[in-house]
Amino acid sequence: MIVSTSPGFGKHGRVPELIAERGWEFITCTDTSKPDGGVSEHIGRADALVVGLVPVTPETLEQGGKLKAVIKHGVGVDNIDIPACTAAGLPVCNTPAANADAVAELAVGLMFSMARWIPQGHVSVTGGGWDRRIGTQLGGKTLGIVGLGNIGKRLAKLARGLGMQVVATDMYPDEAFAAEHGVTFLSLEELLGQSDYVSLHVFGGADNAALINEDTLALMKPDAKLINLARGEVVDLDAVVAALDADRLGGVAIDAYVSEPPDTTHPIFSHPRAVFTPHSGADTKEALENVGLMVIESLDAVLAGETPPRMLNAKELASR
Repeated sequence: MIVSTSPGFGKHGRVPELIAERGWEFITCTDTSKPDGGVSEHIGRADALVVGLVPVTPETLEQGGKLKAVIKHGVGVDNIDIPACTAAGLPVCNTPAANADAVAELAVGLMFSMARWIPQGHVSVTGGGWDRRIGTQLGGKTLGIVGLGNIGKRLAKLARGLGMQVVATDMYPDEAFAAEHGVTFLSLEELLGQSDYVSLHVFGGADNAALINEDTLALMKPDAKLINLARGEVVDLDAVVAALDADRLGGVAIDAYVSEPPDTTHPIFSHPRAVFTPHSGADTKEALENVGLMVIESLDAVLAGETPPRMLNAKELASR
């Protein structure tokens, strides 16, 4: 049996047909009223766990006595306790680059939304108004990409096509890519000071918690816009609200939240220069099919007793 906590797995493109062909018993656990989505009710019978945003904890693994693998339906694995999986002898896999185009394209869409006041214009017209706000063009502006991985690289190419200057910061800078595509690597502090738009594409977790905070926001241009397509904990929302209220930040677009759905009583959700999407960066038919096909490839290997592709703890398991 396959248990999935991802609402997008098994529904797009060829994926449903392939699951049906294999005859897998397949259960989706996405009940938002339960902390684990309902996983605990079925994990004891599961051969594999396909992970969305629900955390995978040692307690989860203790209940999954038949588990053969933990497979992320996506890229970020900060909600998976990989050492606990390794201790349990379970391979952990993900689907790198499968949704890079989708997330990068949403980042561009959010830049246009803020540059041209698109959400506000929609509300004005549908409300019977005619509020024509003066926006700005993206061409000639500087985009700072924090995390130049698969998504960041795709975004860099799209931005260059729009006539933007692109600067980036990354723990492992790909100098060859940067040279080919006209990207300049800077420190985070330099990037924040030079960018008109800052787009976050880093992993979550303790290392990046509150990466954007009162001090780092103070380095940004007062009319700069911030985009968070990473993880909720990467941005200190209280500091963002304070910067917006003081006109030290031009706007913010957020797709990822600490808790999902988020607590909309926070003042950020009523701010007129904030734009929100429901963690939908990877939600295109094409991306969901690509991710699903990669998950099935891993499941096929695991259920056949073979080593799955894209294992994140292969070395650790080999040394046990």
